Amino acid sequence: MEAPINATRVSRLTRNQIEIRLKSCARLPSLSTINSALRELLNADQRYTSQISEIIRRDPSLTARLLRLVNSVYYGLTTPVNSIEEAVFYLGVRQIRQLAMVTPVIEDFQKLAGNAPYPWREFWQHCIGVAIMTREVISAVMVPPDEADYVSGLVHDVGKIVLASAFPLHFNAIYIQGAAANQDLLTVESELLGIHHAELGAIYLKHHNLPDVMVESAMYHHAPEQATHSPQIVSAVQIANLCVRHAEIGRSGDPTPVSAEDWINASGWNVLFPSRNEEERTIARAAIQRSLERLPTLLDGLV
Repeated sequence: MEAPINATRVSRLTRNQIEIRLKSCARLPSLSTINSALRELLNADQRYTSQISEIIRRDPSLTARLLRLVNSVYYGLTTPVNSIEEAVFYLGVRQIRQLAMVTPVIEDFQKLAGNAPYPWREFWQHCIGVAIMTREVISAVMVPPDEADYVSGLVHDVGKIVLASAFPLHFNAIYIQGAAANQDLLTVESELLGIHHAELGAIYLKHHNLPDVMVESAMYHHAPEQATHSPQIVSAVQIANLCVRHAEIGRSGDPTPVSAEDWINASGWNVLFPSRNEEERTIARAAIQRSLERLPTLLDGLV
């Protein structure tokens, strides 16, 4: 493999230097307090549209995102929706719950990224796209008991955001000036910084006491067979990440092209379908492909 491009003069840091900088990184408060009032209400047996709407109204950002989403072409509405109650009716409980999670997390991501010059909107689209597709993938083998799979997909690349926040010169060399062009991203990150974004994200999430499933999704989304706590969810994140990159939806920051064979033959399929049942895999891939085709329009309404 070729040596990384010396895009700018950056020094490889020691593990101790990396840990010190990570400790000064701001936490993501939304991940521990994701709209608890709304979640409780949505999980209740009696879900009253008026009550849900009242809670949504307290958050202007969530309100705007909700109305933008429901009016997107994805839902094919002929008359614009201006009422929160009507938007809640159209979207349904699951979509509202996921939207309530996306809004504060993306806002926290943006604060953490700061002013680093990067097309963040496209990156947020990648993160949300992976979250949505993670749910589609895991649903092929089980009924998710909660939103852990969705949030794990959402934060899988948090290490890149942390890199932009705590190591701006290295981020600039790798992601802006193209040190990773035509080379393996994890290898370039490790050579220039001393750690790659997957491990960086895992350490950051662990520092802030986030659940193991999120830590493992950050750490092993390139190699889910190494996960020990939640291998199925991590495998779903891997496949979701690859198929979103293959479809060139959003921008992950990794310039390496992903072919159809890459996501179809991803190692995570062996974790999700250990019996190697090709018929089940084929059905799952077809469903994922259909969801992937609808994804760009949905993301336009979210980001």
